[in-house]
Amino acid sequence: MTVKAILAQKGHDVFTIGPDEKLDEAVRILAGHRVGALVVTNADKAVVGIVSERDVVRVLAKQGAAAFQMPVRKMMTSKVKSCHESHTVNEIMEIMTAGRFRHIPVEKDGRLHGIISIGDVVKRRIEDAEREAEDIKAYIATA
Repeated sequence: MTVKAILAQKGHDVFTIGPDEKLDEAVRILAGHRVGALVVTNADKAVVGIVSERDVVRVLAKQGAAAFQMPVRKMMTSKVKSCHESHTVNEIMEIMTAGRFRHIPVEKDGRLHGIISIGDVVKRRIEDAEREAEDIKAYIATA
C-alpha cells in the first residue's frame, strides 16, 4: 500500500499553523481538534516546520508559562522529514522509526498535500495482514 492509497481513504485534510502564530494558538488547535501535530506552513503552503505535543511539552518545561506567547517558529522542528504519494507503508514505517517521530507531512509539487500518522500506518498494516490471512484461508479451502 502507498501513501496515495492511504490519503485516498483518509483524505488530505491537515491542521496547519503559521510560523509567527503564538504557542497558545497551537495548543488551542491541537486540543480542539484532538491531533498530535500541526504542520507549520508559509503563505505558499510550503512546509517550513512541524510542531508536536512533544515540542510543546519540551518548551513548557524550559520556559514555563511564558512559552505560550512565543512564536511557533522558536519551538518547531524545522528539519522536517516529508514523504510523497509514491512512498510505501513499509518505507514510511522505516522513516518514522529511524527519526523517532509519529507524523510525516506529504508533499506534492513543493506544497503540503496531506499528513500520515503512525496510527494510519498501523491501521493499514493490520488491514493488509487481515486481508492476507483471509486470502490464505480461501486458498486452503479451495485446494
